[in-house]
Amino acid sequence: MAEKTYTVTGMTCQHCVNAVSSEVSGIDGVESAAVDLAAGTVTVIGEGYRDEQIRAAVDEAGYSMVDD
Repeated sequence: MAEKTYTVTGMTCQHCVNAVSSEVSGIDGVESAAVDLAAGTVTVIGEGYRDEQIRAAVDEAGYSMVDD
């Protein structure tokens, strides 16, 4: 399993955390998605997903992913 952390902007509350976590967790190949509100990140564990899929899921939740 690979682990990668992405920076997400615009999250301000628990609803934001739930929205991002729900969208990212629904991607095929994602085993888990842990959102850290204070750090503004989502850490994804899994295999077979692409960065573009994570970006699309974050966008769908209403937030933006920062290019690292």
